[in-house]
Amino acid sequence: MTAGTRPRRGAPPKGEVSARERILATASELFYREGIRAIGVDTVVERSGVSKTSLYRLFESKDALIAAFAAEQDRLFWARWDRIEEQHADDPRALLEALLSGIAERIGLPAFRGCPFLNLATEFPDDNHPGRVVARGNKEELRARLATIVARLGASDPDRTAFQITLLINGAYVSGLMAEPADLRGDLVDAAMKLLD
Repeated sequence: MTAGTRPRRGAPPKGEVSARERILATASELFYREGIRAIGVDTVVERSGVSKTSLYRLFESKDALIAAFAAEQDRLFWARWDRIEEQHADDPRALLEALLSGIAERIGLPAFRGCPFLNLATEFPDDNHPGRVVARGNKEELRARLATIVARLGASDPDRTAFQITLLINGAYVSGLMAEPADLRGDLVDAAMKLLD
């Protein structure tokens, strides 16, 4: 800081990323790529270029940062889902196929490191951990939304069918980490559709 200048207070100028956004973006990338327990607050501070004081002013603890990471992953997941749903609002079969295809496509990306919610649940077995609460909420919402779709497709037991499709999706997330299936999209869509036939 040069003589005569003071630290800026308040919101950043338009177009500039806030300290909170920088911290969350950095933590999100590192937590997802390296694992949450493997990344300390000092690493997030160093990589984000934000002071530790600022981090703790914005997030009272690492657990609060983890919960914010989980909430952001949840927001992004449902934003993608909602975009697909808008495109296929009148055709539940095309909607289900598009949703499953989108999941398979993300699994096939080079940066894929697993489902962030399953990863979080694995790293934090305490049911009351704030990040795990968000992860569980995501999976419950997934089942509920799938149940709505398969009910529109005439499934006799929508809740059970939705649970089975959730099992397929979670299995695809894990399988995608272990090997590159020849046709993950086709297999995932085919398996889900067989549950409905």
